[in-house]
Amino acid sequence: FESILLLEHPAGGYKKIFETCEELAEPIPAQVTGRIPSWLKGSLLRLGPGLFEVGSEPFYHLFDGQALMHKFDFKNGQVTYYRKFIKTDAYVRAMTEKRIVITEFGTFAYPDPCKNIFSRFFSYFKGVEVTDNCLVNVYPIGEDFYACTETNYITKVNTETLETLKKVDLCNYVSINGVTAHPQIDADGTVYNIGNCMGKGASLAYNIISIPPAQKDKSDPIEKSKVVVQFPSSERFKPSYVHSFGMTPNYFVFVETPVKINLLKFLGAWSIRGSNYMDCFESNETMGTWFHLASRNPAGYIDYKFRGSAINVFHHINCYEDQGFVVVDLCTWKGFEFVYNYLYLANLRENWEEVKKAAMMAPQPEVRRYVFPLDIEKEEQGKNLISLPYTTATAVMRYDGTIWLEPEVLFSGPRQAFEFPQINYKRFGGKNYSYAYGLGLNHFIPDRICKLNVRTKETWVWQEPDSYPSEPLFVQSPDGVDEDDGVLLTIVVNPGAAQRPGYLLILNAKDLTEIARAEVEVMIPVTFHGMYKP
Repeated sequence: FESILLLEHPAGGYKKIFETCEELAEPIPAQVTGRIPSWLKGSLLRLGPGLFEVGSEPFYHLFDGQALMHKFDFKNGQVTYYRKFIKTDAYVRAMTEKRIVITEFGTFAYPDPCKNIFSRFFSYFKGVEVTDNCLVNVYPIGEDFYACTETNYITKVNTETLETLKKVDLCNYVSINGVTAHPQIDADGTVYNIGNCMGKGASLAYNIISIPPAQKDKSDPIEKSKVVVQFPSSERFKPSYVHSFGMTPNYFVFVETPVKINLLKFLGAWSIRGSNYMDCFESNETMGTWFHLASRNPAGYIDYKFRGSAINVFHHINCYEDQGFVVVDLCTWKGFEFVYNYLYLANLRENWEEVKKAAMMAPQPEVRRYVFPLDIEKEEQGKNLISLPYTTATAVMRYDGTIWLEPEVLFSGPRQAFEFPQINYKRFGGKNYSYAYGLGLNHFIPDRICKLNVRTKETWVWQEPDSYPSEPLFVQSPDGVDEDDGVLLTIVVNPGAAQRPGYLLILNAKDLTEIARAEVEVMIPVTFHGMYKP
């Protein structure tokens, strides 16, 4: 990993990706160098925060800025760039009242100072207005596209004009408190997602829900959403924070981490005490990590007690079945402390030496492979149950009936994360695969694009000084044969560039060499996730 560790960022240019920008009145042309592959016809859509304060009131956390949708369009070798704020309730009301009206992930919204003390007192007791600030991802449901965060609200958008169409409350259709921004989408267009819910006997659980593909009668697929299977919770009243899950042709995989949501804080005290979502998280320092499996057809929970040491997990890379085992590849952070504690904007805007110091204290990133055995006999206590020849991951039955999982490490560099992972989902999602692509975080600062061969652990890197990329999306070339025949699309920001600080970068997925870039004369703030729409 030598090449990866060379770049330092003493100039602190990364601070610019956490600054407010304007939306565009119309698409602007990009200046292309290199040649855009002729088969790239469509749009790269991405989401992230674009407004980091309202008047004199700042947002405090990376996940608080108001949702901005970005679009690069490809047409005949030409590229245009366009962006618009999503007109969520959170955004529209903030613009109207010129203050933060709805509490975000790490920012509390104070009651209207102009109201008298009596009406303010009542507004405290009305309960929490859950944010609809959909700044994390965009995905298709049926023929439509929805921007999302992690609450029960998703927002329908027009991906051509970037207009906001409508807000949808998933609670109206299915028993769920919120869903992740990382659905799993089957080949037929069925969308699966996970969120916590009230389970049996008033204790918490997690539901996997499904939304069917586009309907023949043109009705809204969301109206036919249903709960597919339920996972139990390790603690009755405290669900774990869940950011994504895994799916193979026959199984759902759920990793329950020790990062917990204290629901009592969430439901009761926080509207009075002036706290926000971040204040409701706590760590269970003794539970370690619980790994869960459910079968898809027929749907049912599989009651094996898989356990492992404490990790944070935000992103599943891929998982697949092989010879009676389920192989699960994850981007992990070691330990029970919540990684989001390090993602306050004040931390990320520090000078480089301070950024590095903070990252030294944080949980350490590691790409890990866990393997779950499917056929377990009680008498196999004490021996490794994994017989796959190509992995060192182990699973050992303990005297109390739990099965202890130890991972194989696929990538590890000190304070160097392989995160925001992507693969060739179209052909290899849920299947045995070789390549993962990711955004390299250097002490939490995104400064390179990585490729990892999960079989050989070989890595490739693209990076340039003072350049800050985003999650790389893989697009397969139409005549592609190999798993990595295609391109990676990423948005890169070079804040020091005199004229064109933001650009779309197209890399050859085989070796991460540059194919083309399309530069624009505007700054582009940080983006999290997105999709390529052919």
